[in-house]
Amino acid sequence: MNYNTQTTERPKVKGATNSDAKTAITVSYGDGIGPEIMEATLRILDAAGARLDIDTIEVGEKVYKSGVTTGISDAAWDAVRKNKIFFKGPITTPQGGGYKSLNVTLRKTLGLYANVRPCNSYYPFVDTRHPDMDVVIIRENEEDLYAGIEHRQTDEVVQCLKLITRPGCERIIRYAFEYAMSQGRKKVTCMTKDNIMKQTDGLFHKVFREIAPEYPQIQSEHLIVDIGTALVADSPERFDVVVMPNLYGDIVSDVTSQISGSVGLGGSANIGSSCAMFEAIHGSAPDIAGQDIANPSGLIQASVMLLKHIGQPEIAEKVQNAWLKTLEQGIHTTDIYRKSQSKERVGTRAFADAVIANLGKNPEFMSPANYNGFKAISLPEYKRKATSKKELKGVDVFVDWRGKDPDDLAAKLQVIENPALKLSMITNRGVKVWPNGFDETFCTDHWRCRFSASEGVQARKEDIIEVLQKAVISNVDIIKTENLYEFDGVRGYSLGQGQ
Repeated sequence: MNYNTQTTERPKVKGATNSDAKTAITVSYGDGIGPEIMEATLRILDAAGARLDIDTIEVGEKVYKSGVTTGISDAAWDAVRKNKIFFKGPITTPQGGGYKSLNVTLRKTLGLYANVRPCNSYYPFVDTRHPDMDVVIIRENEEDLYAGIEHRQTDEVVQCLKLITRPGCERIIRYAFEYAMSQGRKKVTCMTKDNIMKQTDGLFHKVFREIAPEYPQIQSEHLIVDIGTALVADSPERFDVVVMPNLYGDIVSDVTSQISGSVGLGGSANIGSSCAMFEAIHGSAPDIAGQDIANPSGLIQASVMLLKHIGQPEIAEKVQNAWLKTLEQGIHTTDIYRKSQSKERVGTRAFADAVIANLGKNPEFMSPANYNGFKAISLPEYKRKATSKKELKGVDVFVDWRGKDPDDLAAKLQVIENPALKLSMITNRGVKVWPNGFDETFCTDHWRCRFSASEGVQARKEDIIEVLQKAVISNVDIIKTENLYEFDGVRGYSLGQGQ
């Protein structure tokens, strides 16, 4: 198999016959340690009898450096979209130059809304303080701050937009409950920061409260993400399935992976309505590339999830039990090797050889995998709710101003008021500084200036345009605006801190 070029070569899979149905998948070996661990993993799948038809493509660092700023060529996109199943080694995103993360691009472009990361402890064969850990993190994969919409707005301030949608919330939360049902799990925990981000995280929590009653057999709870993360790190055994928005899920899933024994043991699935991608959760580790010391376990775990997803659970079970048996035997790569519990320190190739030798065997101390009856999850199509009554209540005008006294800025802005929209508040970094601000509040050059509809007056967009036109004439440097709406009488915008 050539991981440097795209190929339509179809490698034969050991144990398969002409009558066996094969599943076409796209494989990228990746960067850094990727080629080594992917080669090791594919050898294990081959020996286990996985029924696969493989297209190999090149994505990542070499493609970036060839001038393709996305890190993936059109031909590679075609192969991924044709086969719908993508098995990917870790990739490196070059620093600088405006490159976007290919991982994020793949997830968002292919609609891979659910990131699934099982985190188990393998005590005492892998060192951990949490021997009873068995947690699955289900992370929303497309939205939140990972939309990557950022702007520099003044000399001193940049912004990143946090986007949360009702369809995104409903899909990932419903997926978490369906996953718990399909896996025989008992509880789903939601984590947000809606005590601070009442609109965005508030929507995620609200949807969780709406969906949870549809699954009365599954216990549900909500935690604020800061204390929730602390509890995960301290007492992971109290958790079962955890669902959360993108950024929190990224952080917490690495926490759970590390405290389970090693980030190098974790695989992940990225699931969409029509496509799926499977990968290790760790990076490309270029500092150890080519040394035959990398642990292929994360990619092996990802391959087990892949096999279950494509309807080959019996092969997945064989691979997982052989891998568990290898850990029990104390055959460990350097990252998890401990003199007290390891028997043999091996490299990447030798670890794969040991797993292959254990195919058909079950672990003796850890519970063997049993995927009999496993079914992939299928969600109903999203149905939009009835349209809300939407009323314009004002506008937030963001201004670049180098002055220091908010009273001076308010005087400039009151000149551009009109009968429908009056200046009601100025904030700096979210803190109310006018009216009745405090001298102690530190201010930058980025000011949110709220014009609210006068009592009994229905604001119009024409009124906003008039305010902006007056601002231009008055040399007020407006850098952006946000219209303020109520939806069915409920405020759809945040108050200022201190308001």
